[in-house]
Amino acid sequence: MNTPGLEPRLADAGEDQASDEALRELCLSSEPILQGGFLNVHRDAVRLPDGKLATREYVMHAGAVMIVALLDDAHVVMERQFRYPLGRVMLEMPAGKIDPFEAPLVCAQRELREETGYTASEWARAGVLHNAMAYSNESIEIWFARGLALGERHLDEGEFLEVVRVSDASLSRAVRDGQVTDAKTMIASMYLEKVRSGAWPLAWQAVQGGVARAIEAR
Repeated sequence: MNTPGLEPRLADAGEDQASDEALRELCLSSEPILQGGFLNVHRDAVRLPDGKLATREYVMHAGAVMIVALLDDAHVVMERQFRYPLGRVMLEMPAGKIDPFEAPLVCAQRELREETGYTASEWARAGVLHNAMAYSNESIEIWFARGLALGERHLDEGEFLEVVRVSDASLSRAVRDGQVTDAKTMIASMYLEKVRSGAWPLAWQAVQGGVARAIEAR
């Protein structure tokens, strides 16, 4: 039974709600508590909507890209690599951190080429995801790539990964069965299904010599 006065308000998903201000927290002070080579951690004092004070600790991240690289035979290019915090090898979409002042598309092209050896003649931005918004500001740009050509990989020093071809159906089953638990890859699987079916068309652009131009959907 619902408690009187606490029934949820009916709203459309993604609407810009005027009630946001009633939920907003105000930062009063901020201090860095860890400055790492990859991540920075901050601790903020905030004022809650009811006027009380609280502390927020969160990870600052420069942002990243993920690439859904489409092969012509209903397969995608994926990677297997050891993830130290989990102590196991994970199956993932190619991804990487955006360098300072680097455009997301340029980062996506670089990461795909360096990690897998593939280049793509056509690219499309699908969206962005926040994979740990409770404690990190990290955003991951979702890019699709097609028209793939295989060349030479250029892995970073100390980077070890295996490039694999995975069918759409196999990826979907792996997500369903809990074999794939990486958040970005699970989201990529959903996008992949929608894009392949035509439910979510993408605005593709041809990229040659670093220059992008829009192309007609097909």
